[in-house]
Amino acid sequence: MKKLLFSIIILFCFLLSPISSISQTTDKSNPKLVIGIVVDQMRYDYLTRFYNKYGEGGFKRLMNEGFNCKNNHFNYVPTYTGPGHASVYTGTTPKYHGIISNNWYDKVSKASVYCAQDDAVESIGTTSRAGKMSPNKMQTTTFADENRLFTQKKGKTIGIAIKDRGAILPAGHTANAAYWFHGKDEGQWITSTYYMEDLPKWVKDFNKSKTVKSYLKTWNTLYDIKTYVESGDDLNDFEGGFKGKETATFPYDLKALKEDNGGYDILKTTPFGNSLTADFALAAIEGEDLGQDEITDVLTVSFSCTDYVGHNFGVNSKEVEDTYLRLDKDLERLLKVLDKKVGSGEYTVFLTADHGAVDVPAYLKSLNVPAGYIDNSDMKTKFTEFMTKTYGTSDLVENVSNNQVFLNREKIKALGLDLSVVQQTIVNELITYNDIDKAYTAQAMISTSFPDGIEHMIQNGFNQKRSGDVIVVYNPAYISYSHTGSTHGSGFNYDTHVPLLFYGKGVKQGSTVTRTVIPDIAPTMSALLNISFPSGATGSPLEFVIKK
Repeated sequence: MKKLLFSIIILFCFLLSPISSISQTTDKSNPKLVIGIVVDQMRYDYLTRFYNKYGEGGFKRLMNEGFNCKNNHFNYVPTYTGPGHASVYTGTTPKYHGIISNNWYDKVSKASVYCAQDDAVESIGTTSRAGKMSPNKMQTTTFADENRLFTQKKGKTIGIAIKDRGAILPAGHTANAAYWFHGKDEGQWITSTYYMEDLPKWVKDFNKSKTVKSYLKTWNTLYDIKTYVESGDDLNDFEGGFKGKETATFPYDLKALKEDNGGYDILKTTPFGNSLTADFALAAIEGEDLGQDEITDVLTVSFSCTDYVGHNFGVNSKEVEDTYLRLDKDLERLLKVLDKKVGSGEYTVFLTADHGAVDVPAYLKSLNVPAGYIDNSDMKTKFTEFMTKTYGTSDLVENVSNNQVFLNREKIKALGLDLSVVQQTIVNELITYNDIDKAYTAQAMISTSFPDGIEHMIQNGFNQKRSGDVIVVYNPAYISYSHTGSTHGSGFNYDTHVPLLFYGKGVKQGSTVTRTVIPDIAPTMSALLNISFPSGATGSPLEFVIKK
């Protein structure tokens, strides 16, 4: 009788006690794994332009079985890779997360800094400095961070990309690991001591395998090149190509071209770099046991090579078309493994881009579309002469970069000048230059609220401590770049309009042409996971995406 009474008391106490820590951090309505996919330099119209050539299991599966936000945009400038990846995962803009560009002029050290640079950490997996990276310059959390905090660090976060910034910034500050690819003469996936002291066995095994070398082969079109009617002629004047090959035309013997094009780095400018990324992501799913329990894990994957191909060959190239057709196959391969390994209906995917890209201006000009190239040398000479004539010196300007002018504030103060007056004087000068469409002062960004238009986008990208004193906007389709290949960075639709697809557990099936913005993604994922929003989030959950 005493034993029975004791057992009843123990059971009663257990029922009244707090839920176990595991139960507190699990919810069977949550996906076991969230996969965030960023396709570097993907315009929205790549979904529709190549649609008829995609298979049923990649882009089409996400579009038709998931939710397609067809009018999705970046709501800030500049539209670069670092800010793009940070904004997708933090749910805010450079104004708050602080990643104002890939590189920017640091007003304290008086030097250029890189968005993932961290000299306090060491490289792991390479003897080069390529691993001295971390998220230390990003000032807010990502939704992956919030998932780690919510689950008491039981939910894993792994970031993967060819580019270091594409792996590091999405995974956030609390990630278990971020891995990126170091090409040159090594061809290795690497990381830094920010995350670990040694590579795990599965990464070492991958690096020892022949996977990387297997992609040093001939790049020819996936299908008959004559069927690639969605893109321009293979031989034209608007593409860069590879050193050692006279024309930018198929096929490309990568093994033969390797030594003249950065060693293993040549893979970055081919679709095979994306296939390599997919291979490594699948190895991570297996090696890290992602999605194997009820506690949500997060895997961030950025397909960087679409950007390199776009920069080299341009938006309208057959190389870009082939790269997306092959990426479609890699997505299908990834989804099939997720179905088998994690379970169909047990994971959630979103796919977006970090920016779009402009058609090659030289190509646009050949079609009588207004476009052109910035003559930086002429503009610099003219501006220097103006500063010398107006102030008796050109030393008031410390740096010009990222379409911004940084002034020497100490010298302005020493000369008894009013900073805001100097800023406005420079704006009044620069706005007279042919290729500059608009110019604004930092004072205007700080003191005025702009509800819409390019001014609003500049303001969202303006970080008071890190941004410059004057910001300029070039004419549409005018770029500071080579006369071959595409680039990005503006607030025009060709750079801001990018895909946003949601798919899987907790996601409705459908589409919308309602305008959505990049900072909406992280709050949407946080709402789906029932966790806190990232610390600086300014976007809003997209209620029409989430199942009730």
